[in-house]
Amino acid sequence: MSDPDLSDIERRMDGAVEALKHEFAGLRTGRASTSLLDPVMVDVYGAHMPLNQVGTVSIPEARLLTVQVWDRGNVLAVEKAIRASGLGLNPIPDGQLIRIPIPELTEERRLELSKIAGKYAEQGRVAVRNVRRDGMDMLKKMEKDGDMSEDEHKLWAEEIQKQTDEHIAKIDDVYASKEKEIMQV
Repeated sequence: MSDPDLSDIERRMDGAVEALKHEFAGLRTGRASTSLLDPVMVDVYGAHMPLNQVGTVSIPEARLLTVQVWDRGNVLAVEKAIRASGLGLNPIPDGQLIRIPIPELTEERRLELSKIAGKYAEQGRVAVRNVRRDGMDMLKKMEKDGDMSEDEHKLWAEEIQKQTDEHIAKIDDVYASKEKEIMQV
């Protein structure tokens, strides 16, 4: 009789929680955050590059981002990429520095962002449940192959369910704090 390796299941569930945090980092909440520009890809040097590889993103004040573009020839491409990103930002070039004021969120936009955050959270929950299903399938296979008894199967299934519940609770906590951040006026 061998014990199943649950470390892979836990690692995959942790990955789902981290992916959700990364998704939430890209949601604009009215405060400047360097991660806001993470999804922006710039067409430079004949390639599609992340913004942080063509300039330095910083936060000089709470409602302003700046991008110090390293190569003066790329300023226009960076400005164009930020405008086209769909983030609703209006970059203002100033030499090699691009200023990006973060506009105040309207109530309508806050509700829209809250719905989007809810969708991201549900995707995270589904990902965790899919990992649980894979774990349960592994246990069934081990029991069928004679590697574990029915009682052991129940014990391990309870352990996988416990991990699932913990990770879904983490997702709910992350979502609740993000929703609070979005709805703050």
